[in-house]
Amino acid sequence: MGQRHSIRWLRQVLADALTLNQDFYEHSHQYPAAARYARSIVALAGLSHGLGSGLILLLYKPSFLELVAGVLINGLSVVVGYYLWTYGLWKINSYLTPVPPYRELLVPVGFAYAPQMLNLLTVIPLLGRPITLTLAGWTLLGAIAAVRAGLNIGLAKATLLAGVGFTLMQVGIGLVQEGVQNWVAPNLLQ
Repeated sequence: MGQRHSIRWLRQVLADALTLNQDFYEHSHQYPAAARYARSIVALAGLSHGLGSGLILLLYKPSFLELVAGVLINGLSVVVGYYLWTYGLWKINSYLTPVPPYRELLVPVGFAYAPQMLNLLTVIPLLGRPITLTLAGWTLLGAIAAVRAGLNIGLAKATLLAGVGFTLMQVGIGLVQEGVQNWVAPNLLQ
């Protein structure tokens, strides 16, 4: 019975996160196991990104070691980006106003990563770029809701903080992905 309840709760969490339910983001850090579910969502987003990057790397015919390293590096870039981005948001806001503990921001921002679990779909030919942009926009909207709730700030400030941080994080992840591709494919460029 406990596992069934847990699966039902996870389904509800994903539905609330994906539909950008502001009430959910406001109270997300109070739910039992919320931190574990938020970390799981971020880990699944990293896995999805890593596997998608791995599929792209296969075009370059990498060695097995290069492929595994590329998947791990790209996947970890999402997870590390989550922690750096969340910490940066929290730290910047702490200079401006008193803020709740850092842990309380990790949960709602982790739930904002729910759309990124679909990142593997970005490898679909011709649809990859539109899917990437849709997932990025969807995640950004979730992040705005999460930052607004997690830091107890207004919409304009949350939009500015989340937007700037999200842009920097996306650039960082893109640079990591490009670096891995350049590392795996230098022989193709000669």
